[in-house]
Amino acid sequence: MEKKKLERILGMSSGYVLDFSNRTFEEFVYESTGKEIYDEKYNLNSGSKANRMRAFWGIESNYVVGKLLGDIFDEWDEHKGFNNTDIPNEDIFKIVQRLKSSVPVPDIDAVIPNSEEKDFETLAKTVRDSIDRNEPESGLDRLHTFLVKYFRVLCEKHDIQIDQKIPLHGLVGQYIKAMKSNGAIESEMTERILKSSIANMEAFNHVRNNQSFAHDNKVLKYSEAMLIFGHVTSSLRFIENLEKGFEQPIKKTTTDLGPDNLPF
Repeated sequence: MEKKKLERILGMSSGYVLDFSNRTFEEFVYESTGKEIYDEKYNLNSGSKANRMRAFWGIESNYVVGKLLGDIFDEWDEHKGFNNTDIPNEDIFKIVQRLKSSVPVPDIDAVIPNSEEKDFETLAKTVRDSIDRNEPESGLDRLHTFLVKYFRVLCEKHDIQIDQKIPLHGLVGQYIKAMKSNGAIESEMTERILKSSIANMEAFNHVRNNQSFAHDNKVLKYSEAMLIFGHVTSSLRFIENLEKGFEQPIKKTTTDLGPDNLPF
């Protein structure tokens, strides 16, 4: 029933999709999802725009389909054509919302800058876009860069002295140690989970250097890249909530902060 409603509003019974030409259809789909709609895998039956859209719905994830549809409806007046008087109704927007709620990384919106630097927002958007396109492999190196910046900002916020050469897992370790000493972490289990993230972040250094597009590497496969994204974003969500409980910076720490002298 949902497909019938979508096909009707998009005018797909004619073999077309709204007033898109082959060129504008290809450009729009790519800009929205990073997918090449004229790839052979979408060549269903006659290969018309409508059939390619049907193939796209069958192949791609709910989230990617929902994003494409949402982007089309956001620019409805530009692409509906002169003879189309239909307007997407509430039922149509509910379908799009349901599809988009199937986001493969539920906490991806936690990837937001914790400072107002323009370049930081650009970096964060690049990371989020890799998930919007359902291509987590392409965003691993940017995610690592984002995390380094993110934890440096946290350490500066709480007046935690850090060496400029300290790696990602060292930054995370110093931050967690400060949270523990300040009483922000209340349970032993939470502390253990956070401590385990230090080792995970150390392993992420290897992924970034040897299994991402940071260098000429064989990139990590999709399922493992998605697992890394899920772990990182859930941790960021927790830290975001943790930070909301602070009004005053943590007292300055004076431990030796070299990269090989971690707190745990």
